[in-house]
Amino acid sequence: MKRNTKKGVLLALAVAFALSVFSGPVTARETVTVALPDFTKIAKEANEFVVNIYTTQVIERRVLGPEDMFRFFFGNKFGPFFPGTPRKFKRRSLGSGFIIDSHGYILTNNHVVKGATEIKVKLHDGSTYDAKLVGADPKTDIALIKIDPKGKKLVAAKLGDSDRVAIGQWVIAVGNPFGLSYTVTAGIISAKGRVIGEGPYDNFLQTDASINPGNSGGPLINMEGEVIGINTAIVAQGQGIGFAIPINMAKEILPQLKTRGKVIRGWLGVYIQALTPELAKSFGLQKAQGAVITQVMKDSPAAKAGLKEGDIIIQYRGKKIKDIRELPRLVAITPPGTTVEIKVLRNGKIKTIRVKIGTMPEEEAALPEPGGEHVKLGLKVAPLPPEIMNQTGIKGGVYVTQVEPGSPADEAGIQHGDIILRVNRKRIRNLEDFRMAMARTKPGEVVAFLIRRGNSSFYVAIQMK
Repeated sequence: MKRNTKKGVLLALAVAFALSVFSGPVTARETVTVALPDFTKIAKEANEFVVNIYTTQVIERRVLGPEDMFRFFFGNKFGPFFPGTPRKFKRRSLGSGFIIDSHGYILTNNHVVKGATEIKVKLHDGSTYDAKLVGADPKTDIALIKIDPKGKKLVAAKLGDSDRVAIGQWVIAVGNPFGLSYTVTAGIISAKGRVIGEGPYDNFLQTDASINPGNSGGPLINMEGEVIGINTAIVAQGQGIGFAIPINMAKEILPQLKTRGKVIRGWLGVYIQALTPELAKSFGLQKAQGAVITQVMKDSPAAKAGLKEGDIIIQYRGKKIKDIRELPRLVAITPPGTTVEIKVLRNGKIKTIRVKIGTMPEEEAALPEPGGEHVKLGLKVAPLPPEIMNQTGIKGGVYVTQVEPGSPADEAGIQHGDIILRVNRKRIRNLEDFRMAMARTKPGEVVAFLIRRGNSSFYVAIQMK
């Protein structure tokens, strides 16, 4: 019995020793404390410059009354029947905004104040002011309104640098969701450069800080207490997916909103297309970066400067064009009349071209969407019909009369009625040019075709079989 007890004690000591060697003393416990950010100070400061915006819009609707129903049943002998009587109604909505200077200027979303006949602003202390619309830009959904503080000292927001925002950093959103004044929600920056189809210059910050109806126009604030975005949109079906306009975009157009009430944008006058890896290969590029010009508008700044279709814009005013979306934004914020340097890749060589930027026409042209017989392509072509020449003014090229389903041409998006203008940047004047160009292609080679469809031109890249 004693022998067994002795063995048990020895075994217990051995186990304790092993535990102490591999995991430290058995009685010791390691604890790690992680401190979460404290938003108290930032939220308190934000309440000083965040405002609630209430708007009223007078709308007209036709309302069916007893006299309308009488005329409907008994005909026009008692007077003509109209679908209802016009009556005016007041539609009210709410949003948010933030003060940007002591004079009473306030930034918000254009959709918050659009069409409003009356705008009222409520400050954190409960005081309410009438506001007037100073300027608005529907293309970026930014608006500037103003109140008369009447000697009241206003606290203005500090505007940060949205270009320096990093994915994963903490932010808070402040606003008036569902009429619940001065609601603060916290989250992180989930993504940058989001395009959600709201306008031609989409470049949204995405955040999981809760944004709801009524938050529109309110600030997105970093941990330094700086406004880095304007809360604008949500995904109705999702949770934790909200979008804010980068504050740098607002700072770029703010002077024009103050002085002109609208934004006058720069204009280059080209249609552009993104470079796919296949298309980049056909142009001899290692990376699919830059914007390829598919069409130069007649008498445009680009045409006067000597830019050509097939040029690949790789740099604008010293900034590399890594994404096609960057170029329209950079041109748009360039003041008309400014002469800029543009670097392009033309026939494998880099050229620097100076262009005097013009004023964007009121109706902005949309960017084109990427889209004789030849067995390699799976299509049939014919000489350009005279009626198409007269209609389009195009004197060269070949006309696509048929595309075989599932063929390389079909997969690339070529359609019946398209006009092929160039093959590997070589101009196609007629059917013979096209046949000679195709004869020079080799199996496995990626070939670029310049296509004209309607009023737009674009490139497609096809790997030959």
